[in-house]
Amino acid sequence: MKNLDRRSFSLLALLAPFFASDAIGKIDPPAGASHSLDHDMSDMPRSSTRPDQIGMLVYPKMTALDLIGPQYMFASLMGATVHLVGKSRSPVTSDTGVTIMPTTTFEDCPANLTVLFAPGGTEGTLAAMRDPATREFMADRGSRARYVTSVCTGSLILGAAGLLKGYKATSHWAAREALAQFGAIPTDERVVRDRNRITGAGVTAGLDFGLQMVAELRDATYAEDVQLLCEYDPHPAFNAGSLHTASADVQSTMKRMLGGFSERAVQTAKALSG
Repeated sequence: MKNLDRRSFSLLALLAPFFASDAIGKIDPPAGASHSLDHDMSDMPRSSTRPDQIGMLVYPKMTALDLIGPQYMFASLMGATVHLVGKSRSPVTSDTGVTIMPTTTFEDCPANLTVLFAPGGTEGTLAAMRDPATREFMADRGSRARYVTSVCTGSLILGAAGLLKGYKATSHWAAREALAQFGAIPTDERVVRDRNRITGAGVTAGLDFGLQMVAELRDATYAEDVQLLCEYDPHPAFNAGSLHTASADVQSTMKRMLGGFSERAVQTAKALSG
């Protein structure tokens, strides 16, 4: 191990969850953590291992992929602890039926977080925006977090908690304009950074967001290691992934399908900001 260069050691550490070998290390997550790696990392540069505290909100009927893509990236950070934070420790079922177990609660989540993160959804997100306990938790932790972040309509939860006033931010295209009701500046980009606010657009943008956060919290080389580890090399079969590339027919269908939600998002934001 003493002769490994930085990149090789990084890859061994990142691959440790897939192998059971004393030569690499062992997984021993502490209570309340969704992921932690226990290694002899004495050969690693100090900058590669940091005790980051990542708080990821979970709530009923969220979109699971909004959470899981970024969670994979955050979980790759050596030394970090990733908390899945719910109102209680009861299982949370997503909008597609995937059930996720919170690892901590609003009350027990660390007071000082490196990253505060909110995933999105549709009706579940609107309910989370209206929930006083959720808004209070996000406002409290967001007031001290080094980074305040979201993917998809999770940015509406940040807005409802008063965390985006005066900041550029993005969201899923169907709800992006609702951000203006909270004093945010809606921005049509896949990942938007304004000071310590970093927001991702709809659902799959969480992977791009996650890699950017890995680079922010470690460095570009570490992020490239993670990208290769998860083989993130997208080649979609179609080119309809944004309003800039989708055909008029596809846009028309989706706008009709999501029009009701778009209106409810604006009305909910108006009610909470008024």
